[in-house]
Amino acid sequence: MVKKVSIIGAGNVGGLTAARLVPFGFEEIVLVDAVADLAHAKALDLSDSRFIFKQNCHVQGTGDITGIADSEIIILTAGLARKPGMSREELVQKNSQIIKGVCRHIKDLCPEAIVIVVTNPLDAMTYCVLEETAFPGHRVLGMGLTLDRSRLANLIAETLNIAVGEIEPCIIGSHGKKMLPLSRYTKVKGFPLDKYLEPERIKVIFQRTIRRGGEIVSSLGSGSAYFAPSAAISELVRTIIHDEKSILPVSVYLNGEYGLEKLCIGLPCRLGKNGIEEIINLDLNKEERDFFLESAESVKEQISLV
Repeated sequence: MVKKVSIIGAGNVGGLTAARLVPFGFEEIVLVDAVADLAHAKALDLSDSRFIFKQNCHVQGTGDITGIADSEIIILTAGLARKPGMSREELVQKNSQIIKGVCRHIKDLCPEAIVIVVTNPLDAMTYCVLEETAFPGHRVLGMGLTLDRSRLANLIAETLNIAVGEIEPCIIGSHGKKMLPLSRYTKVKGFPLDKYLEPERIKVIFQRTIRRGGEIVSSLGSGSAYFAPSAAISELVRTIIHDEKSILPVSVYLNGEYGLEKLCIGLPCRLGKNGIEEIINLDLNKEERDFFLESAESVKEQISLV
């Protein structure tokens, strides 16, 4: 059983993720933030929930990065949030500097940890973490498409007026404008989405999925989504600690798979106690493959700025 989890970045996503993890039964959860009082305050508040959940988890909030020592899972949410009108690409240089500083500590203090990357631009930052920590690829994964998958399922459920649990969404590619929802692999009640909707309606749903994050940012005016992202993170953590062997889409390092190498991009992967245990090979048609390669090129451009 995993005993210690640390969340670097105690903002909305980090704080709510910690709240979702308290009921999991960890011995210790550490919130680290450059604003020490913020991390401390949220830790106190979370500690007050332990009685309700009947958990004895010790929750610590600190501005001292050394508090992450010996963590078995690191959740990395540190970095600047997107502002209205700001592209993910604009975040690359600033957030990569933040990530590089944090990774030096992760490498020294938690050499065996599994790292879940949430900081945007997601795929470029996942690659940055791998480069800076020199961890094996199976122990570093990006959360992005786990969130987008949930958004897609929600929008399909709303359109068809059915339960979200009857939908098996499938998305590959980058976490951003170049993500690729796959209608052939997206199932509704066990059948392909194409059976239920015309191509034009499917296209509208896919475009709404791609724009969903920006829609939330625009409406908020400051900051970005945190309810669904924190839920997606907790799903990844649960899958890993319970060794579920579930297939979830995450940003993964490719070393020849799909004919690509030296980049991180979203693909369905089997997850378990060791992190990424298998990259699922989808049989893409020419149109899907061409778009996927285009998505990979956009990720490479971001990585070149790291």
